[in-house]
Amino acid sequence: MTFVVGENCIKCKHTDCALCVPACPVNAIFTEEDLPADQKEFLQLNAELAAIWPNIKKMKAAPPDAEQWNNVPGKRKLLER
Repeated sequence: MTFVVGENCIKCKHTDCALCVPACPVNAIFTEEDLPADQKEFLQLNAELAAIWPNIKKMKAAPPDAEQWNNVPGKRKLLER
């Protein structure tokens, strides 16, 4: 099963989501089958970034302002590569 990290993860970056979909506190992770239409671009983007970003191997604290970014629309332009 493919999991897709969506736009709401941008600027939140909780790393304690070992169970992915049910554990993500900001509902930013979807199964490919349940990916909302407005998040479809993230399927290809996840494939691209997974090849260059390191795997998260240990939990770290979310950024101090993570909750302020929860459900903020239009964060795609803030994605840091």
